[in-house]
Amino acid sequence: MLDQFDITNRWPAKDSSVIQLYSQTTPNGIKASAMLEETGLPYEAHLVRFETEDQFTPEFLSLNPNNKIPAIIDPNGPDGKPLPLWESGAILIYLAEKSGKLLPTDMAKRTEVLQWLMWQMGGFGPMLGQFGFFYAYGGKEIEDPRPLDRYRTEAKRLLSVLDNRLEGRSVVAGDDYSIADIAIWPWVRTLFTSYKAADALGLEHYANVLRWHTDCADRPASQAAINIPPRP
Repeated sequence: MLDQFDITNRWPAKDSSVIQLYSQTTPNGIKASAMLEETGLPYEAHLVRFETEDQFTPEFLSLNPNNKIPAIIDPNGPDGKPLPLWESGAILIYLAEKSGKLLPTDMAKRTEVLQWLMWQMGGFGPMLGQFGFFYAYGGKEIEDPRPLDRYRTEAKRLLSVLDNRLEGRSVVAGDDYSIADIAIWPWVRTLFTSYKAADALGLEHYANVLRWHTDCADRPASQAAINIPPRP
């Protein structure tokens, strides 16, 4: 069933009856693994190594032409047919609908959750990613301070939006933990881990974000997800 997908030539499935996850423990990758852990859907994870540019290989590009992780193949997709899928937000929605979990069925609450998911996809993730590049990675070599200043300012603005939203709330949207929370918390986490930017962004001033992030990150599924796929 899965042999029709070229990607399985490079990352063979051990169990072709379960969801195949191709990923890395980046914020976007953690979204997919956390969702799979939360839903309990059976899956196996394959490590896409950035250091060897696995994401640019013909096999990976045959699944995701945009050369980004995560990507999945569900061998038991709609009508029982295999479904390949990429883009972390689309994966979250698909897995929520497949499992019937973490996305409300009430239209108003569902729309609220999707709204915050799109906020992460369109703003919070990309802007924190740009900030991280200029603060922690290659951008440090650029003498012009304006790129870093721009993205640091925008990162702080977005953290303020999130902090205000979480005032008096335990979750970002709806009444319960949802794909909106799963989409956002790994990006807050990376400010502490990969970017080491807590002081640069004054994270201590965003008390609601810190409280909520701790609650999200302490979930058993989240604790598992940050190490999936495991690195050798």
